[in-house]
Amino acid sequence: MRTIDAKALKEMFISGANNLYNHYPEVDQLNVFPVPDGDTGMNMNLTATSGAKEIQNREFDNVFDCAKSFSRGLLMGARGNSGVITSQIFRGFADGLADCTKIDVPKLVEAWSNATKVAYKAVLKPVEGTILTVVREASTALEEQAKKFSTIDDAMEFFLEQARVSLAHTPELLPVLKQVGVVDSGGAGLVRIFEGMVEAVHGKVVERNADVGAAPQERPADSLYAGAQLTEDEEGYGYCTQFILRLGTAEDGKKPFVEKNFMKFLAAHGKSLVTVRDEEIVKVHVHTLTPGNMLNYAQQFGEFVTIVIENMSEEHKNIQHGDVATDMNANLARGRQETILKPEAEKEPEPKQEEAEEDYSIEKGFGLVAVSSGQGLDEMFKEIGIDVIVSGGQTMNPSTEDFVKAIRKCHASTVFILPNNSNIVMAASQACEVLSESGIDARVIPSKTIPQGIASAMQFNPELEPDAVYRDMKAALKTVRSGSVTYAIKDTEISGVEIKKGYYMAMKDKNIVSCVVNKNQALIDLVDSLVRPNSAMLTVIVGADVTPEEEAAALESLNERFGEEVEVDLKRGDQPVYSFLVGVE
Repeated sequence: MRTIDAKALKEMFISGANNLYNHYPEVDQLNVFPVPDGDTGMNMNLTATSGAKEIQNREFDNVFDCAKSFSRGLLMGARGNSGVITSQIFRGFADGLADCTKIDVPKLVEAWSNATKVAYKAVLKPVEGTILTVVREASTALEEQAKKFSTIDDAMEFFLEQARVSLAHTPELLPVLKQVGVVDSGGAGLVRIFEGMVEAVHGKVVERNADVGAAPQERPADSLYAGAQLTEDEEGYGYCTQFILRLGTAEDGKKPFVEKNFMKFLAAHGKSLVTVRDEEIVKVHVHTLTPGNMLNYAQQFGEFVTIVIENMSEEHKNIQHGDVATDMNANLARGRQETILKPEAEKEPEPKQEEAEEDYSIEKGFGLVAVSSGQGLDEMFKEIGIDVIVSGGQTMNPSTEDFVKAIRKCHASTVFILPNNSNIVMAASQACEVLSESGIDARVIPSKTIPQGIASAMQFNPELEPDAVYRDMKAALKTVRSGSVTYAIKDTEISGVEIKKGYYMAMKDKNIVSCVVNKNQALIDLVDSLVRPNSAMLTVIVGADVTPEEEAAALESLNERFGEEVEVDLKRGDQPVYSFLVGVE
């Protein structure tokens, strides 16, 4: 075909989003850190899905309106660095179609060229060997060879071919990729979108595969898709902070927004900054150690539409699910619960009116809430006095509403919450704010691990005043050193430690202590790294994958090696993915 109209362009966008959906588990596996998690594919998938939903049930008179609506949907749903950049690629594409009813080859070339310019402009410090490189090199090659093509079909085929060539070349541009011999995950996701668009050009709109996520998808042995390390240009620096800000006016009590100064402040306090402005909306993605400072600064210029904050460093050690594809599919189905705030004017009607009629009367002074995953862990928390258990973990983040319900179910005037995971702290804190005018004093004890949560809960003393209880429970967090044992999902090397797929890794903080074939040996290696001369108590929580025989052998080995130094306490938690959770006090 020599031109495409709005209907054909709509099919291209939807086909591209569907093709990424069908392959997002593969992109999720593009993570050089060999633990059973990964977010790039899911982030880009949710971004593309948001764009597709924006245009799905609409008809357009011209290609510009279609592309603009798609890019707007991408912007509002953008997650993660790669997701935000993807939204800007298609924003630039749309801007390049201004006032166009149909697209011919010259206009297609212009649109992809503009897509590159806008995407690069959105990133304060562009990094080559990433998604940016893929779109730039593909669009540049298309521009240079444009005169050879008379049809959209041929031009898009060439564009896709060049994107694949660029993706294969990313390890030569980004040292961390070359170190492990892999390609960029964001670029791989973008290529999947382009593939779907080309299929639609040929009259074959890609449909969503209902079986996606039903089982882990192994990569072909010769596949380039081997992973991309979490680096400064992707996830992995402090708190991944994302928000959409609706700019205000002086009448609203807001300061004038100057984009240059806004970016300068954010860049001074964070890394991996991507900012996007679309009329009165500003979308921000930044990695920072102080997300609160970012939010306080931004609120001077408007009000938040959404806020998402994730501790990316914790993702390296707090893995909650073993089957990546299944977990991500579940996240998709439930809208990927995150810490999302909406201004009062934009909130959906209060859900489930019948809940307002439930009895949430105050019946006692104190209540305790804890996040847990695993029947044994649930029972453990209940035994030490937790009133309400909230199910969840790293990739199954409880929502603010979940915490509001849990707090109310305590029927207490003062409630302490143990999130037991850094990614969950923000949602718990928001629940406390939601209930701030309800007469309930809800406070978060920022526990990052299950062992910390247990130690903190055991410090609860109902005879003290609320402030004293809070101080004691929070102080208990510092008395525990934590670690975990989980399995590797691929062969690689991290900080000099050779990792083999299927072997067990002893993990302390963000460091891999060892990777060995036997899970009990990994446990011994981990405890060796945690025990200090003044250590008194060693608590080991046994996961669902540990057999009774392995559990008995672990207890025997621990007593033989550490029994004279510390008191060894082995408990069955039946948590997923983690063979052992370890706390040393």
